[in-house]
Amino acid sequence: MKFLKSHFALSRSQQNGIFVLVLIIIGFQIFLFLDFSSESEVVDQSEIEGFQRQLDSLNRTASKRKDTIYPFNPNYITDFKGYQLGMNLEEIDRLLVFRNSGKWINSSEDFQKVTDISDSLLKKISPSFRFPEWTQKVSSINTFQNNLKTSEMKVSDLNAASAEDFKAINGIGEVLSQRIVKYRSSIGGFLNSSQLKDVYGLSPEVIARIDQKFTILSKPDIAIKNLNSITEAELSEIPYFNDQLAREIISYRKLHEGISSFEELSKINTFPYDKIDRIKLYLAIE
Repeated sequence: MKFLKSHFALSRSQQNGIFVLVLIIIGFQIFLFLDFSSESEVVDQSEIEGFQRQLDSLNRTASKRKDTIYPFNPNYITDFKGYQLGMNLEEIDRLLVFRNSGKWINSSEDFQKVTDISDSLLKKISPSFRFPEWTQKVSSINTFQNNLKTSEMKVSDLNAASAEDFKAINGIGEVLSQRIVKYRSSIGGFLNSSQLKDVYGLSPEVIARIDQKFTILSKPDIAIKNLNSITEAELSEIPYFNDQLAREIISYRKLHEGISSFEELSKINTFPYDKIDRIKLYLAIE
């Protein structure tokens, strides 16, 4: 036993050496572990960044594809396609009802008339419209025929037409036809077809149809008066003026020692500036 004890007994310095060696081994292992973890984090972070870049690239590609409108025939728009183009349900339904009736759309103008989409949406999607070549030829022929019809129709005198003549226009019935004739008589005859705007109940579309069939061949004999010299009585007799408005204009003219422009009249609260284009048919500033 003494023999064994003598071989396994360690001195103080040997014990310290063994203790230091154990500490070195443990420290080296910790260092290796920390270094491996750091490398793993770097690798993991690098992989994450690479994956994120791939996702960003795919998102950009998908976004470009979403904004791209490929050429298509608008006659075959489905509910889903219409939704992708930005059309609402009412616009899509109008198109489907029109197509189900057996009719075809042959131009961008036809598409807007049928669907009633906005000008901005039409501008966005119409460059992608593709129609068969024969429709373009038909469109050219129709345009020529419409121009020919318009030139043939525009032969009647707007100042000589009767109420019955006006009733031949789509959108004009007994009441409107009589109203046009009555208003024409009250102003002494039309100087310009723009004065049809002052006939109550006439829509811009109906006025456009009147312009297609009638023109002014005989103008009333009306002298243009100088606004800076016209009397109050003369001014009150001109269409668009009454006694009160004439009085206010003459008072303004005296106060400011003359009127230099029609724009100046907008300072008078009761002046109908929205009718200035028709008022200029009767007055001038000299």
